[in-house]
Amino acid sequence: MSQTIKKPIVSKELLFPFIIITSLFALWGVANDLTNPMVSAFKKVMPELSNMQASLVQFAFYFGYFFMALPAALFIRKYSYKSGIILGLTLYAIGAFLFYPAAAFQEFNYFLVSLWVITCGLAFLETTSNPLILALGDAETATQRLNLAQAFNPVGSLMGMIVAQQFVISALKSDDKDETGTLVYDTLSETAKAAVRENDLGVISVPYIVLGLVVLAIMVIIMATKIPKTDDKDKMELGASFKKLFANKNYVQGVVAQAFYVGAQIMCWTFIFQYVDNINAGLPESEALTATWYNVAAMIIFLSGRWIGTGLMRTMNPSKVLMMFGIGGVVFCTGAILLPGMIGLYSLVGVSMFMSIMFPTIYGIALKDMGDEAKIGSAGLVMAIVGGALMPVLQGSILDWGGEGFSDVEILGYIPEVNFSFILPLICLAVVAKYGHTTYKKSM
Repeated sequence: MSQTIKKPIVSKELLFPFIIITSLFALWGVANDLTNPMVSAFKKVMPELSNMQASLVQFAFYFGYFFMALPAALFIRKYSYKSGIILGLTLYAIGAFLFYPAAAFQEFNYFLVSLWVITCGLAFLETTSNPLILALGDAETATQRLNLAQAFNPVGSLMGMIVAQQFVISALKSDDKDETGTLVYDTLSETAKAAVRENDLGVISVPYIVLGLVVLAIMVIIMATKIPKTDDKDKMELGASFKKLFANKNYVQGVVAQAFYVGAQIMCWTFIFQYVDNINAGLPESEALTATWYNVAAMIIFLSGRWIGTGLMRTMNPSKVLMMFGIGGVVFCTGAILLPGMIGLYSLVGVSMFMSIMFPTIYGIALKDMGDEAKIGSAGLVMAIVGGALMPVLQGSILDWGGEGFSDVEILGYIPEVNFSFILPLICLAVVAKYGHTTYKKSM
């Protein structure tokens, strides 16, 4: 009688390199979710910005992925995964330190450049780390292994959210109100306003500068760590790699699905602040909600969903799990749009449960059974993060329909424009569900 031997997700020999590379997943999670609240923060510190202009924070941040992912893939293809990681950490640190002159000059565009440089570094890290994790073990457990590594990304995200709330949002003076609920900033002299602006831009910059120092420390550790090299015996000519990738419908559809997923994630985690601000408009100051804590709750649910999804994939087809989670996300987005007040907010928080497994699962499905072309293929999936640059700008434009408020226009006579704007993540998650369904049918 034969007995099936269950293959480990990570072998003992590769456990330490796996842990070291997995730490990078938390590191870019910090940057992602330290930045999400900055759309709201910059709008408060620089009230001259429209909602759409403030959302350029996300455009600058996530456009770096699109710009640098392919050069990163070509770099690691020529040199090594470790070289790519070190260069990525260097760019990450430089971008973080650029926040100091940006705050000194009080120029919004300089902050955008700083964010763009940070994500050029993150593009190197993600283009390198994701396929490296897939390669650190048996091909059959690759998707599970990537989900496990990605499960530590929300840990960094939680840290970024808490730092943003405790050291940035709560410390800003631009949105202080007096006992009557009037914005104090509007009553100040021009000299006092300039002082508040200088203070608040400095507050925004400090966490990034500290993060830059942490990145340098981690880079020293990585430089001293031996990272296994992948087998290059089947290395393909570059043109052949592109040709094979474009002919792979499963991969091409995966890139599209990834772009829509990232767009949905960034919109849900960015505009929850405006969603809460709209609810707060109908509440007394003493009962006002703190958006960050609902975002933290969403991240905890996201983290839980990542572990649950990884567990489900031990017995279920990853594509089927992706399809089910995509449908769940569509349902909860519908609730965020149609349900009023706190019930709608709870629905918006709940969307994170269903987004939890999407990035690594799409990644694993799209790169399944690939050889050397996975290095270039990884770049396409990281470039797809540009969805996080484009979609928030569209959602910000919806918020500007009736003016600077969040319910200046009511769709169908009762849906505030901020609620209605979540039609965009709903559509995005429907695309992901469709990809899960398509790939599941092919695997049967």
